[in-house]
Amino acid sequence: MRHFLAQLAKSKRGATAIEYGLIVALVAIVCMTAINSMATRTTDMWDYVQTNVVPEEG
Repeated sequence: MRHFLAQLAKSKRGATAIEYGLIVALVAIVCMTAINSMATRTTDMWDYVQTNVVPEEG
């Protein structure tokens, strides 16, 4: 396994694969952050609706 990783690190294809892997990791982090932010805002909105909407009596 070490031999394979050493060859991968030396070759240009290995460097390209590592670069693409880093880009994919960065995109995944950005997506998770955006989804988390959206989830927080959505939860806040529904909490506001729950506390301010009063059902009609009758």
